[in-house]
Amino acid sequence: MAGKMVHFELPAADAERAKRFWSGVFGWEFGDSAMPGMEYYMVRTGEDQGGAVYPMPDAAGSGTVVYFDTDDIDAALGKVREGGGSAEEKSPIPHVGWFAHCKDTEGNSFSLFQSDESASA
Repeated sequence: MAGKMVHFELPAADAERAKRFWSGVFGWEFGDSAMPGMEYYMVRTGEDQGGAVYPMPDAAGSGTVVYFDTDDIDAALGKVREGGGSAEEKSPIPHVGWFAHCKDTEGNSFSLFQSDESASA
């Protein structure tokens, strides 16, 4: 469904501390890093929603990154730009889909996601 939050990212100066915090608040169980060579600890928060904690040394105050679903990422990126926001070019997540980082007219960061198993690097 277009506009539904499907994923979020929580950057953390200390990923282990952040995982303990969120596990304590909501009982979330984070998996091991799903990406070789990258610390990116995913959690499932609903049937088709989830998120991740990842280390980012200068994370203090950087805020949560929210990913909204879209059926047509190219059209959605056009609408972001036409509406006065900014959008990077889409990038693939191999065999998962496409994403693009954006900002609204007020400078708020968000990302778009389109599922597409045929996406390749």
